[in-house]
Amino acid sequence: MTVDSGVIEMISAEVIKLLNAGRTLPGIPVGVSNRHIHLSQGDLEALFGKGYELAAAKALGQPGQYATKETLCIAGPKGSISGVRVLGPVRRESQVEISRTDAYQLGVNPPVRLSGDLAGSASLAVIGPAGMLVMDSKVIIAQRHIHMKPEEAGLFGVADGDLVNVTCDSERKCVFYSTLIRATSTSALEFHIDTDEANAAGIKNGMSAKIEGRS
Repeated sequence: MTVDSGVIEMISAEVIKLLNAGRTLPGIPVGVSNRHIHLSQGDLEALFGKGYELAAAKALGQPGQYATKETLCIAGPKGSISGVRVLGPVRRESQVEISRTDAYQLGVNPPVRLSGDLAGSASLAVIGPAGMLVMDSKVIIAQRHIHMKPEEAGLFGVADGDLVNVTCDSERKCVFYSTLIRATSTSALEFHIDTDEANAAGIKNGMSAKIEGRS
């Protein structure tokens, strides 16, 4: 007799809930993500000069990632924003992440996407000390998500790709529905939202969030 895979997943989830019954699950640290840019090596050199290397300024919550000393100006049809932080290390493909409020100011309409899902996204001009580039289909609003290791996913009773509801005990408490779980061996536990989401709920970096079931 074969058992439907959906039934197996449901049973597994219930078993995990029973195993976790009575445990105090850890709070999930909140990381509020301001507008920022990831650059490929080629785009880095086009904007800052041949052979340029990023200068790390501050480690971020995810292992190996850091804010740099470098900033750039981004410009759209309606306006520009200067002082946009570059994050390191360099990537295979450049990407600009902004909030919906930023998008209104710039006059662009980026989709809400996961990092790296850029096909058909918005475009902006990026201006650096050594040149300017048009970032064509490289601009998104980041989808809210939780980073965690696979073993932490087991502890919370979730799996990579699941959508969950998240709350945070802030002064304007709300529920963040359809928050994506990103479980990889290189992740550190962290709930990522952008500045619009954080401001609406009165959330600041370092606060603690918790999962309140699946979406």
